[in-house]
Amino acid sequence: MAIEFDALSYPNASRRTTVYGRKGMVATSQQLAAQAGLDILKRGGNAVDAAIATAACLTVVEPTSNGIGGDAFALVWMKGELHGLNASGPAPMGISIDKLKAQGFAEMPKYGWHPVTVPGAPSAWAALAKRFGRLPLAELLEPAIRYAEEGYAVSPTLSSFWNRNYERHVKEFPKVLLDQWSELFMPEGAPPKPGDIWRSRRHAETLAEIAATDAESFYRGALADRIDRFSRETGGYLRKEDLARFAPEWVKPISASYKGFDVWELPPNGQGIVTLMALNIFQGLDTSGDDAARYAHRQIEAVKLAFEDGLEEIADPSRLREGVIAELLSEEYADRQRRRIGEEAIVPRTPPVPTGGTVYLCTADGEGNMVSYIQSNYMEFGSGLVVPGTGIALHNRGHSFSLNPAHRNALEPGKRTYHTIIPGFLSKDGEAIGPFGVMGAFMQPQGHFQVVLGALDQGLNPQAILDAPRWRWDEGRKVLVEPSFPRELAEALRARGHEIAVGDNPGLFGRGQIIWRNPRTGVLSGGTDPRTDGAVVAW
Repeated sequence: MAIEFDALSYPNASRRTTVYGRKGMVATSQQLAAQAGLDILKRGGNAVDAAIATAACLTVVEPTSNGIGGDAFALVWMKGELHGLNASGPAPMGISIDKLKAQGFAEMPKYGWHPVTVPGAPSAWAALAKRFGRLPLAELLEPAIRYAEEGYAVSPTLSSFWNRNYERHVKEFPKVLLDQWSELFMPEGAPPKPGDIWRSRRHAETLAEIAATDAESFYRGALADRIDRFSRETGGYLRKEDLARFAPEWVKPISASYKGFDVWELPPNGQGIVTLMALNIFQGLDTSGDDAARYAHRQIEAVKLAFEDGLEEIADPSRLREGVIAELLSEEYADRQRRRIGEEAIVPRTPPVPTGGTVYLCTADGEGNMVSYIQSNYMEFGSGLVVPGTGIALHNRGHSFSLNPAHRNALEPGKRTYHTIIPGFLSKDGEAIGPFGVMGAFMQPQGHFQVVLGALDQGLNPQAILDAPRWRWDEGRKVLVEPSFPRELAEALRARGHEIAVGDNPGLFGRGQIIWRNPRTGVLSGGTDPRTDGAVVAW
């Protein structure tokens, strides 16, 4: 007789400690995926190979947050240089604001074909492998294919997300979408419980096809044909021509200096610049005499002010104002915003920030190479559309578009939208310190900001940074705090005008991973977020 218990109940305190290694390390939100990446390192692969294997595995072992049909971004430290990859796809050429408004939409829908943009994740795997990898893509995707084919035991947090998302989908998905989705993700008629086995042979076949063709099949071959046919038959906009013209873009990372360290993010259309703006605003404040409440208050205000212009300006790079990145990262801009921070909470001119689903991973090898990588279906399982016979759940990234033609982020054919997923990286004096990230829609810049301050202001180790209770600004004066957030600090923030509420869903506060490298010894140290089923594995 099986013992029944609540896998998410923790009546006794537990703790994690920082993990150390020398020859390699992988940190991510699912231990099976982390082990897959470490196995690749032990086979002679480098940090990039390990990142690809881990990312592909996550589409199988954490389908509640990412999939083959999502987007991806990466920061790659290779042989002393940092490289950026933007693998976010554009809107189909056949969609437009006029078409959506003619159908009665006042804003971008969440589900169905309207928010589906070209998926970029498979292209990211192929591009990373081609430029920096050592091992063939077929070998890197083998662990993911095996887990999809043979199945795996579902972990506790994954089961919780699966169940929560199903309950939401029942309310919000049209029945035809729900039936498609349920066939793939609930073959037994209910969301899997912790310890249940889930498998998807169709997912395995698709991954094998991607591996065998270096992702060409997804964009120009048999898989592209399937996506095109499904779209045409069900009223979609995505076409094989949209897939065929897409290619990921290698970009130059952007940075801000904080206390002698360089904090790196990718440029727009990602929102990483919001983190850098907040750091620039905050570091000009004299916090030496601040008590805990004033220190936290000024952090929240800096993030608000960074989002204020970030949400207005971030868009497809081709639509950015000339010189806007330099302007937003200038000391003049930071000083102007900084002077608006007083002793009470202000109300910035920004809309509410929604939630989403994402996975983050980071890797390092014994040669000093490191990867900060993130991929997402945006809102949990994405659009609700599953391409028949493939296991491909299509994302809903286009929900971030505006239907206001005057907005910089307005929907246009062939245009990339404001993107929430951002990988982070830290360096000092030209030496890599390491990758970090906090997944979770618009929480991500806030999570990055809190990670950097935890490391550089408070001197915390990677695990302590991720264990620390977080706050999350949502809109106006509204701030969510975790149940473990100090009550007296929350009350002091409330006295400063912040509208404090406790968020009981750990997913609202992001799920992070960190790997730091000691430039002197080469020793790696890593932490993983207690808000997920994560693992740091080292060699």
